[in-house]
Amino acid sequence: MSAPPAEELVKQWESEQARLRQQVVEKDTEDWQKTPGFSGLERVGGVDLSFIKGDDVNACAQLVVLSYPDLEVLYEDSQMVTLTAPYIAGFLAFRETPFLLEALQRLQRKQPTLLPQVVFVDGNGLFHYREFGLACHLGVLSGLPCVGVAKNLLQVQGVNKDEEHQSQIAALQKGGDSFPLTAASGKVLGKALRSSDKSSKPVYVSVGHKISLDTAVRLTHACCRYRVPEPIRQFPEA
Repeated sequence: MSAPPAEELVKQWESEQARLRQQVVEKDTEDWQKTPGFSGLERVGGVDLSFIKGDDVNACAQLVVLSYPDLEVLYEDSQMVTLTAPYIAGFLAFRETPFLLEALQRLQRKQPTLLPQVVFVDGNGLFHYREFGLACHLGVLSGLPCVGVAKNLLQVQGVNKDEEHQSQIAALQKGGDSFPLTAASGKVLGKALRSSDKSSKPVYVSVGHKISLDTAVRLTHACCRYRVPEPIRQFPEA
């Protein structure tokens, strides 16, 4: 059977995103999220799909699990995969989620005691064209709390890399300082976080699933030794 044309596929994916979007939980659901020092949190995960330059079909799906608060590697899984879904902007999750989900399921089968209590996703969550980025998609399908952390600003819903945005970045004095990314509708979709005293360039944090934005920002900062949180920094740049 031949693949549906792009227009038909986009409609199909939009409706699937809208259906799954209803299932996103934007508040804290775990006891450890509600304590100042994340007491009870022992394992944080990170996932990423990295491509070889010039090849947008073959990629490496990666999962790491680190101890918390020491951020030492407890588990690593890296697998070459072949992507079948086409690349369409705003629908990245349909290409990537199946392989990241598989990595989590492999861990669940092999060493269930090492399953992360929260997963950092190299990408966006609610900070997305239709408020359903990769971190939301993976969160809903895995049932795990997820946090989206992007290195670059996605210019969506009236959030732009303009002078005002640059001056807000300049006003972030120290690691842990942040400001909201507010959509034209007035909804806060995420936060720009100065994640480390050593780096003035922020990361962009948004809710994926089963965590509040404030907790996601606090946890991201707690997992940063440098600009990028350790569960994501473990992956080599593609």
